[in-house]
Amino acid sequence: MLRSLVLLIASVLALAACTPPNDVGTGDPGQKIYRIRGNSDKVQFRMLDSVNALRSASNLQQVQLNAQLNAAAATHAKDMAAQNRPWHFGSDGSSPLDRAARAGYPGTFLGEAIAETYETELETLAAWMDEPGTRSIILDPTARDLGFSWHQERGGKIWWALEMGG
Repeated sequence: MLRSLVLLIASVLALAACTPPNDVGTGDPGQKIYRIRGNSDKVQFRMLDSVNALRSASNLQQVQLNAQLNAAAATHAKDMAAQNRPWHFGSDGSSPLDRAARAGYPGTFLGEAIAETYETELETLAAWMDEPGTRSIILDPTARDLGFSWHQERGGKIWWALEMGG
């Protein structure tokens, strides 16, 4: 009897370990998690259009999406998620400049904006514009190229990365 009970408990524990974890929320029961599904290109173009609107309002030249900077941003967004911390250095010690060079970006790397949020890309851009450092990167007068990407965790957290080059 005792052996059967031990086997039953062990089986339940083993099955519990196999079930996927519940989605982790933001901690705010009133906040809806922004899910990026399918049309991910639309997210990238909304960011590009919004950055260009801000640049236009400041009488600055528009920027264009750059495949190499997009690749550098995507790599870093996934790496930040793997490290579970938003910072500018990769798990291999790489800097934003290193990642742009590795991705084959031929221009001058100007800067990077990063974030860890549950918010939309436009809310994230608004937060970046409220910070002098990231605002100066987005509104750099010499910028010509933009790279933008993200990684969304299963629980909804989004790791954003924006790269600017000239």
